[in-house]
Amino acid sequence: MPHPQFPQDDAIIHLNHAGVGGWPQRTADAVSDFARENLHRGSANYPRWLETEQRLRERLAALIGAPDPGDVALVKNTSEALSFVAYGISWSAGDEVIINRSEFPSNRIVWESLRDQGVVIRDVDLHDPDHLSPEDALIAAMNSRTRLVSVSAVQYGSGLRMDLERLSAACRDRDVLFCVDAIQQLGALRFDLSSVDADFVVADGHKWLLGPEGLGLFYCRPSIRDSLKLTQYGWHMVEDAGNYDTVDWEPARSARRFECGSPNLMAVHGLEASLAVLQDDAGMDAVESGVLACTEYLAERIADSGRLEVISNRAPARRSGILVFRSPQADNTALYRALMAEGILCAARGGGVRFSPHFYLSTSQLEHAVSRAEALAGTL
Repeated sequence: MPHPQFPQDDAIIHLNHAGVGGWPQRTADAVSDFARENLHRGSANYPRWLETEQRLRERLAALIGAPDPGDVALVKNTSEALSFVAYGISWSAGDEVIINRSEFPSNRIVWESLRDQGVVIRDVDLHDPDHLSPEDALIAAMNSRTRLVSVSAVQYGSGLRMDLERLSAACRDRDVLFCVDAIQQLGALRFDLSSVDADFVVADGHKWLLGPEGLGLFYCRPSIRDSLKLTQYGWHMVEDAGNYDTVDWEPARSARRFECGSPNLMAVHGLEASLAVLQDDAGMDAVESGVLACTEYLAERIADSGRLEVISNRAPARRSGILVFRSPQADNTALYRALMAEGILCAARGGGVRFSPHFYLSTSQLEHAVSRAEALAGTL
């Protein structure tokens, strides 16, 4: 029986939540209702729409453990949020930013674009044999010129889960800013700012959060929020946003200062509904347990296969919602394409095939996906 919130077509098995997640039924209904309301009533219920926006801020704050909903800005995507950080900091020539070679381009290009300001980008190999762990490699790269470390909570191409607590502690000890791209963690695994002492947290809503594309979150530590230079301006980001006649304006004291113009209320309704499924219907404890149970099942099944092998790190502390595997004999790009042709949604990543299941998938669906991968690997 399919999960009642995920009545997906029987012809597909959605194993690509690290790419674009499918919507729950509640989300589809919320967006449909919003569209019908616009059709028949225009903006007559705009105040109620803003109540939904406030609920979304509250949900996002709870999701990351932010002290206040006003600490969360609603942004277009992860790249925009990272750009707020990169172009909000006042850099000096010789300042250093530490990233790593396993990052998704969003968390690489924005920092590399600072080179014309004299910023030095240190691109670390997380698998450097001279260091005991990926965190050791990043920490060893820090020096007196390091201004910021930016890292993904979970690496998109391998599923490697980073020890964010250790990295944040190392940054605090050295007075280094810590930026976390949490797009591959939020909605799949729990996240808490009380233990991950990050200065910035960014994420999109269309992967594990199961929401529409075009809406994400940006958290900035309140104590440094005023120090970030603003790069976008408009009516929505001022403190007295409802006073259109004011001449003497100032940026909002809350994270709304990063929201320059009109909100994406259609996506707001969708993402709020998706978070209701994760937080209220299921609960994030159960979501995390379900996601990890899925990837562990896949890992064990693939490890027992005669034609496939796991690439992802299987240590308990490193496990995430991403499981990457390969066939030692077959063309793995061809294997990915063959799986996609059969409706098994996945991705070609990390030298193999990436499965990224969410909590609602059944064991029979996972078994079918691995069985087909095993059979196809024998023919390619």
